[in-house]
Formats: sequence, structure tokens, C-alpha cells
Amino acid sequence: MSTDTQTSSESGGSVMDFLRKDTTGGLFLLIAMVLALVLANSPWSDFYFGLRDAEVGPGEVAGLQHTVGHWAADGLLAVFFFLTGLELKAEFVDGELHNIRKAILPVVAAAGGVLVPALIFLGVNLASGGEPTALHGWAIPTATDIAFAVSVLAVVGSSLPVAMRTFLLTLAVVDDLIAIAIIAFVYTESVKFPFLIGAAVLLALFWFLTHKYMTWFMDKHWAAWVILLPIGLVTWWLVYESGIHATIAGVLLGFMVPVLKEKPRIIREEDPRLGLAPTLEHRFRPLSNGVIIPVFAFFSAGVAVGGLSGIKDAAMDPVALGIVAGLVLGKPLGIFGAAWLMDRFTSAEKDKDYTWLDMLGMTFVAGIGFTVSLLVAELSFGEGSPHSDHAKVGILCGSLLAAAIGAAFMAPRNAKYKAMRAAGNDPDTLD
Repeated sequence: MSTDTQTSSESGGSVMDFLRKDTTGGLFLLIAMVLALVLANSPWSDFYFGLRDAEVGPGEVAGLQHTVGHWAADGLLAVFFFLTGLELKAEFVDGELHNIRKAILPVVAAAGGVLVPALIFLGVNLASGGEPTALHGWAIPTATDIAFAVSVLAVVGSSLPVAMRTFLLTLAVVDDLIAIAIIAFVYTESVKFPFLIGAAVLLALFWFLTHKYMTWFMDKHWAAWVILLPIGLVTWWLVYESGIHATIAGVLLGFMVPVLKEKPRIIREEDPRLGLAPTLEHRFRPLSNGVIIPVFAFFSAGVAVGGLSGIKDAAMDPVALGIVAGLVLGKPLGIFGAAWLMDRFTSAEKDKDYTWLDMLGMTFVAGIGFTVSLLVAELSFGEGSPHSDHAKVGILCGSLLAAAIGAAFMAPRNAKYKAMRAAGNDPDTLD
């Protein structure tokens, strides 16, 4: 290999390695979010909202013409959910969640993190008079935004134990599954089962191909793009047309991919070649961190606050107050309380790699609602209504406040674990 070629190869590899880091995705996401907020509340807001609301796609095919913002939230984000599914599958098969006593804890904690914020929202609105239309938004503060939450944790917690990220990832996925189920059964007029059956058939085909020809897909880099991607796209379309939130297709496809080549076989994050799930995650992570996450953040985070008057109006609306209270207080109370009760009174147990103080910080990070919360707000009140505008301000303020409190908790804890690692004490082996 010539020197120039070798240098180019090493440079390309270093760029890919940089894009694979969670901190990179988190940094790009935060930059895109700030840029979106600035544009949405500046003289260039018409340009931003015009771009976000532009219709794209073949109108003659049902379900394939959406606004740019819709494509970012429901289309591109499905790829992020696919990678999340791959990562969680690996953890369940041969990782931190292989022990059922550990796996059940974030699942129950997610349920608590849905129930308590909903009750707090209802309590705030009932105490203020209980306007019937306001009560429709009870599910708004129940969702955790996976991309934002994991990215914030990555930015402020690069040295935290791996088990913490796994807990938050599992919690956020289960949380979003519950939120999606709420959307399907409460806010969706009807579920079209023929489309669901079609999606199930393609999921089965995806499972068969990835298991039967796993080694072939691992060796042939083009095969995933040419064979698996079209199946995934059609599956996404069928799930979307069924009336269920389309990003669930990404998680389900991720769970169809085998993790291990053979049993028994131990895989670790640093060697992605031992199974198809880690291989695909390794290949597509740069695309997710470098393109999908920042584009999604840019088109999702642009909320027009309306200046100080808009914030004051929202502060007088129990809907916005209930959302902020649900995200900032309800999430920590529900998640931490459910996890502590499970650890204290059942055989389920918290991972010993991190402390209860660490978990408390994570529960605040889980209060970042954003994408699914914005979707539920639109379904609850309709675009353009006063409650809808105030709900968006509440989601933005609550999510930013939760992120700030969570980061304030996590930063000193991260410094502690960083010092431990520097001293040769790996916190990932404490369990």
C-alpha cells in the first residue's frame, strides 16, 4: 500500500471511529437543537418552518408523502431505533440484561415513569378546574426521547459505567413502547390489521434471512443495503399504514437480527465482528450519529416560543405547568420509586456497577420528552390551538430543565468514574 493510500485509509477510519462515538452523536444533536431553536425564534423563522413543513415524496403512493419534519421524526429516526434494537438485543442475549433480575428493573421503572407523570399532569389540571379539553393531554409527559436522553448522557457521562447507559436505553425503549401503545389505543381511531399482518410476514422473512445467511451478510457489505434495507423499508411502510407509530418497526427489525455466531460465544463492544447484530450496529452507527440524529434534532427542536409573552401565557396554562411538573418531577419520582421498590421488595436488583445517586441523575435525564411528547400534544389538542402552543412550550422548558438537572447530577459522577478508570479501577467490573 502506498503512503498516500495508507494515509487516506487511516484518515477514513479515524473519521468513522469519531462518528461511532456516542459523544459525537450527542454533540451534533445539541448543536442542531440550538440552531433549530435560534432559527425558529428569529427573523429567519419563516424559512425554517417553510423548510420543515415542505411536502416531500411521491404523492401517488399512500403514506409516502410527508413534510420534511415528519420524514425526520418517523422515517430517519426509525434507523436510530433499529440500531437501538440491535444494541438492546445484544444486551439481552449476552450483556448487562442477560440476567432477568436486572432486565426487569428498567422495564418496571419505565412503567412507573409513565404512570406518575400522567397522574401529576391530571392532578395539576384538575386542581385548576379540570377543563375537559386540557385533560386530553394527560399522556404528553409520559414519553422519554431516546435520542436526546442517550445523547445528553453521552456528552456529560463519557466515563460512566456501561450499565448506566444500558439501563437508560432499556428504560427509554420500554417507555416509548408504552407511549406508542397509548397513541395506538387512545389517540388512533383505528388500527388496520391487514397492514400489521403484512409487517409480521416481512419481519419473519427478515429473521429467516439474517439467521440463515448470517455469515454471508457479514462478509458481503453490500448485501445489507441491497437485500435487508428494502425489506426494512417496506416493513416500515406497512407499520406506518397500520396506524401504529412507524419507529416501532425499527426496534422490531433490530430484534430480528442474531447476536452470536455460535453458542457459547461471548461478544464485547470492542469486537463487533462476532455476530451480525454487532456488525450492523458497527457499520451503521456513523450514519446515525453523523446524519440521522442531527437532522432529526434540527427539524424536531424548532419550537416557536413566542418570546417572553409566549412564555408568560404558557406559564398561566395548567397544561404547560402539568407537562413541566410531569417531566421534571414525575419522571424521577416514578422511575426511581419503582426501581427502588423492585430492588427492595422483589428478587429484581439494580446493577452494582453504579449507585442509587447515579440512578437519580439518570431519572432526570429520562425527563427529556420532546419528540413523542410533541406528537402526543398534536394528537391531544390539534395543531394551532392555544393548548397545543402552550404544550410545546411546556415540553421544551420541561425537557431543557430536566436535561440541565440531569447533567448537573451526572457531571461530578462522571468525574469520579473517570478518576477510577485512570487509577486502573474499572467500574464496569464492580458487579
